[in-house]
Parts: sequence; C-alpha cells; structure tokens
Amino acid sequence: MIELVAAFLFIGVIAYAVLAGADFGAGLWDLVAGGAGRGRAPRALIDSSLAPVWEANHTWLIYCLVFLWSGFPTAFAAMTTTLYIPLGIAVLGIVLRGAGFAFRKASIRTPEQRLYGAAFALSSVLTPYCFGSIAGALASGRVPAGGNGDAVTSWLNPTSALGGVLAVLACAYLAAVYLTVAAHQRQDWSLFVYFRDRGIVAGVVTGAVSIAGIFVLRADAPRLFHNLSHRALPLVILAALGGLLGLLLLRARRTRALRVTAAAAVALIVLGWGVAQYPYLLGTQLSLHDAAAPNATLAVLVGVACVAGLLILPSLVLLFRLAGQGESFRV
Repeated sequence: MIELVAAFLFIGVIAYAVLAGADFGAGLWDLVAGGAGRGRAPRALIDSSLAPVWEANHTWLIYCLVFLWSGFPTAFAAMTTTLYIPLGIAVLGIVLRGAGFAFRKASIRTPEQRLYGAAFALSSVLTPYCFGSIAGALASGRVPAGGNGDAVTSWLNPTSALGGVLAVLACAYLAAVYLTVAAHQRQDWSLFVYFRDRGIVAGVVTGAVSIAGIFVLRADAPRLFHNLSHRALPLVILAALGGLLGLLLLRARRTRALRVTAAAAVALIVLGWGVAQYPYLLGTQLSLHDAAAPNATLAVLVGVACVAGLLILPSLVLLFRLAGQGESFRV
C-alpha cells in the first residue's frame, strides 16, 4: 500500500514536470524574445499556446501536495519547516506568473504590457529553479527527518544549484519543442525555425550541464551519484537517448513524435531521480515506511487516486484535444 501511494504521488510529479514544465519554459523564451517589435510574433504564439491549458496543468501540483501531506505527513512537515524559503518563492512565483500572464493580455498600453510580461517571464524562470533546488535538497539529505533544518544551506548548495539549473533548462527545451510543433501546425516557417534553433541550443546545453553535474553529484551527493550510476542507470541512458533523438528530429526538421520524445526524455530524468532516491524520501534519513500515514488513510488515498483518474484524466485529454485545434501545448 505504501509503495502504491508513493507511485501515485510520483506519477503526479512526472505529469507536473512534463506539462507545467513546458509552460514555465515558454516564459523563459518570452523573457528573451526581445523588444515589443521583434518579440511580437514569438510572444503571440506563446500566448495562444498557453492560454487554454496553463491553469489546468497546475492541477498536478495540487494533486502532489495533497498526496504528500496526507500520505507522508512526517516528510511534509520536515520539508515545509526546512525548505519554506524556496517553497514560498515558488508559490509567489506561480501567483505572479499567472497574474502577469492574465493582465498582459488585458492591457492595452505598451508600458503595462512590459511590466506584466516581465512578471510573467521572470516568475517562469524563478519557480522551476526553486522546485529543482528543493529536489536537490531532498536528494542530498539536507532536510532532517525531524524538520527545522538550516533554512539557507538546505537549498543553497551545489546539488540544489544543479537541480535548479537543470529544471530551468529542461523546461526551456520542452517549451521550445512544443512551440516548434505549434509553429509547424500553423505553417509559420519563420517561427518554426526560430523555436527549432532554440530547442537545439536548449537541448545541447541541458546535456552539457548534465554531464558536468556528474562531478557535482559525485562530490556533494555520493549516495545519489552511486544510485544513478547503478540502480537507475538504465533510465539515465534511456533519457540521454531520448534527448539525443529529440535533437536529431529537430535538426532534421521532423515534428512527428517530437513532443512525445522530448516529454519522455524529461519524464525519464525525473523517474531516474525517484528510483535513485527509493526507498527514502529525505536523503537517507526518512524512508517511505517511516513517513507513511496509517493504512486507513493510505487506502482512502488509493481510492481518491482511482476516482481522480476516472474523472480528471478524460477531462484533461479532452481539453488537450480541443486546445490542439488551436496549436496549443499537448503531448
């Protein structure tokens, strides 16, 4: 039962990384699109792609939080009393990002559009960085089981920095791929080349940082490094192959299965982290069994997950299908 609830929780983590990650990455490309004139076309594609789905993708974040505090309350308490700074920044970023995106579309004057656009774009970079740094803190064992750990060094350390940078880069890669396909569906070849080139750059940089991260993990998080290079090695290899295949498809200007390939590569990276972390939630200090709620609570969560799957998944599939008719993000 404990492993089943943990699996349901991690499914939500992967879904949020793949779906909301692309939304965050779009904000980064919005940030570097240039001035009002040069960046008008890329931002128009970003707006039309995000508008139908960006709020729905946060359903997975709520799902993960509910499963974490209900299924593993000890771990939730330890995380929130230690990592409250990056968690607070991430929540603030999500709020500012949504407000900036909504108000920019409703604004008429250029200065106001720039202000709200900056809030949207900067928050889109800061939020995934904080989530990545939180993952690094958990993986490197800097969150004590009893909570109330160091509020600064717990997430400001080499492994957390690596996690934050990789999160931002992976989001940028996903967004560039999705926007490349969206531009292809619109037959807008200038935007197709624009986002294709950025997807290649983001993919190459992500790969280079991942290789450099091997040495960071070996020095700063030896257990995580060992498990990634042994138990989770098949997933790491598959993720690398998926990323390489995505780059080859981008270079060949082929969009068939491109989104699925990119999403699978990112999902395998997150899954590899989970396999390397198992059976612990907090470094080597708190295992799933030690952190789990009573069996009665876990049974209710399993039932909730099944009902949610029957109700939410078809709704999301329908949303993505309808949004796909407007060249929006979908896998």
